[in-house]
This record gives sequence, structure tokens and C-alpha cells, in this order.
Amino acid sequence: MKIFKKLHRVFKLHRIFIKQDLKRLMEYKIDFATGAVGMLLAQGVNIVFLSIIFSQIPALDGWKYEEILFIYGFALLPKAIDHLFTDNLWAIAYFIIRKGDFDKYLTRPVSTLFAVTVEKFQVDAFGELFVGLLLFGISIPHISLNINPLNIFLFIIAMIFATLIYTGIKLITASIAFWIKRSGSITYMFYMVNEFSKYPTTIYNRVVGAIVTYIIPFAFTAFFPASYFIAGGNPWYNIGGTVVAGTVLMAVGILVWNKGVSAYESAGS
Repeated sequence: MKIFKKLHRVFKLHRIFIKQDLKRLMEYKIDFATGAVGMLLAQGVNIVFLSIIFSQIPALDGWKYEEILFIYGFALLPKAIDHLFTDNLWAIAYFIIRKGDFDKYLTRPVSTLFAVTVEKFQVDAFGELFVGLLLFGISIPHISLNINPLNIFLFIIAMIFATLIYTGIKLITASIAFWIKRSGSITYMFYMVNEFSKYPTTIYNRVVGAIVTYIIPFAFTAFFPASYFIAGGNPWYNIGGTVVAGTVLMAVGILVWNKGVSAYESAGS
């Protein structure tokens, strides 16, 4: 019975925060519209730039234009999901710890990590989600994808664990704020490496390719799983690598978070 009561409190809290976010959305429609349009324009500029490049060359290191669009769209989907549900970790990294506002999460009857993530529902992430799905719609008719139950299942698995890669990296770097009070610049530096995931790692030199594959493994959020669906290959590496990277990063992130909460001392300006 205690477990059910706790789950009830968790879902009630989650529902309250979602209602609050939707209420804020209705109150600040212009802010939401500006954020969503800005997101669309930023991605649109990148795609136009990509189109200009391919107007001069038939392929990029053996990858066709539509295949690059598929990889780009693949990269946006887990990023959008992470953006939608865990964007409040940026606030942890930038100002919540520094101002001492983390105290309020310690008083709630749920885990602090859950309380932080459900407090903010970042609806402008739908802009990224829309662009990702749009790129899928444009590219898939021009790519010979083998659509079957197994690949659909692997696609879902890849999306889940690719999202965990984003969240894990953000969680690890944001948690550093528990010790140094503000780690936003660190989070930003690591998180922005995801821009390399939108293109094949084969176009980069060995150093960059190694970094985005094995050190900050954003390549497993898009290129490797997407290349499996485009060209086949070894699913144990292309999809399995995404599963391993997502699992390890989230495990490390939760460990660092819990250590940080234990070390937390209320601070203020």
C-alpha cells in the first residue's frame, strides 16, 4: 500500500507541474511562439546550408543528400525528447544551486531528480520534434529502408537510449554545480558537441571522430543507429552501442547527482 500511495503522490505532482506549464504557455503565447519559430529558423538555416553544399557535390564522403537528411532528422528526435522533459537541468547548472533554491526539492516526497525534471515541461521542443519528423518524411521515400517489426522495435530502442545519452551528459555536467555552484558553461560546452551528431562521423578527422564516438558519444544518438537503418551493418554495434552509452551515462549521471545532493550546502547571493 505504501508503494501505491507513493506512486499516487508522484503522478499527482507530475500532473500539477504539467498543468502549471500549460497555464504558463497560455499566459505567454508570444514567448512560446517566438521560441518555437526561433528553433525552426535555426534548424532551417542549417538545412539550407546543407542543400547549398549538395548543390555542388553529388555525395558527401559517399553519403547522399537524402541520407544526410535522415541522419539529421534522427539526431533531432532524441534531442527534442530530452529537451521536452529534462530541460530544467539547465537551471540547476546555471542558477538554482547558486541561489540556494534547491532547498525546495529536498522537502518534496519524491526523489530530487524526479522533482527537478517534472517541474518544467519545455514545449518549444516541439519545434525540433516537428523538424525531425519533417526530415524523415522528406528523406525516407528516397532511401531503401527495410521496414519490418524487428527494425521498428530497434528504432524505438535507439530513440529511448539516444535520449538517455543526451540526458546523461546533461545530468553529469549539471550535477557539478553541487560542488562549484554554477556549471552552466561546462554543460553547454559538452552538450553542444551534439552538433557533430547530425552528420556522418566519417567526414571528421580521427580526433574529432574519436571524441564524438567514445568520449562524448553523441555519434550514438544519430549517425550509428541511423546508418544501421540506411545501410544495414552490425546492429550489435550500431544499436547496441547506443544502448550501452545511454545506460552508462545515465548510471554515472544518477550516481554523480546523488553524490552532489549529499554534498549540497544551501547557498545564496
